[in-house]
Amino acid sequence: MDKREHWGTKFGFILAASGSAVGLGNIWKYPYIAGENGGGAFTLIYLLCILIVGMPIVIGEFVIGRKTQLSPVGAFEKLAPKSFWKWVGMLGVCSAFVILAFYGVVGGWTLRYTFMSVMGEFSKLTGDPAISGEVFNSFITNPLYPLFWHFIFMGLCIWVIINGIKGGIEKWTKIMMPMILFILIILVFRGITLPNASAGISFLFKPKFEDITASSIVLALGHSFFTLSLGMGTMITYGSYLKKEQNLFNSAMWVLLLDTGIAIMAGIAIFTTVFSVGADPAGGPGLIFVVLPTIFPQIAGGLLWGTLFFFLLFLAA
Repeated sequence: MDKREHWGTKFGFILAASGSAVGLGNIWKYPYIAGENGGGAFTLIYLLCILIVGMPIVIGEFVIGRKTQLSPVGAFEKLAPKSFWKWVGMLGVCSAFVILAFYGVVGGWTLRYTFMSVMGEFSKLTGDPAISGEVFNSFITNPLYPLFWHFIFMGLCIWVIINGIKGGIEKWTKIMMPMILFILIILVFRGITLPNASAGISFLFKPKFEDITASSIVLALGHSFFTLSLGMGTMITYGSYLKKEQNLFNSAMWVLLLDTGIAIMAGIAIFTTVFSVGADPAGGPGLIFVVLPTIFPQIAGGLLWGTLFFFLLFLAA
């Protein structure tokens, strides 16, 4: 049997695991569900869920992977032979495929909107969300365009994966994660210099406890699982390529810090921009693909900021 490949460096593993956790959930989903659930109140609950629930599960999945050096299905079968637990591993893998079914589609959207921004097409929206909504709906209902961009996105993902751990995933996350952080820092600094940026920051961080409901708590808990890739075998798989001397607590802490930090930074970048023109922060999924394209042309250097933002979204996907 061939010896199992391992991560080349601790830094590479942390970036790769963080890259799995950091994604559309941080930059696309978190801002709009925070906007729909009271901003600061939701952010507080989300952070508590990450710390109290997310952290132990991340460590647990790393432990299972490193101990068994196997995939999720093989790991549970090895730890509990002749039991139902291997089916838990199978369910996790199946859930990853279900998520990929829409993740890949939205990833294609990010590529399309990056191209639109580069070509200056956002300026044609005249700052009107209704026109932007028509453009978005026309794109996603077209039988060919979304498929075309989806194939490009999936092709790029497959190309990275087939090159293995060191030559594929680890190599490219060492490039893309610093790029994500760099672009996000630029967008945050740009956002906080916009007019009325303080209102966006207050919306994101000031807790309104009257907005806390049972549904918002469940949503925050569910999002903490989604954004950390928990329960689908990803962290078990990544942990299976770890060397025995790797400090799991330290690694998990870095993953959580990067994942949560990027989500908060994305929220700042988006809400300061949204509030600068008086747009609705509770714009739902359309906040990214309908509202923001109408905002970028209204601010100085909008072509650059729009391109950077959607390229960031593509890298995160």
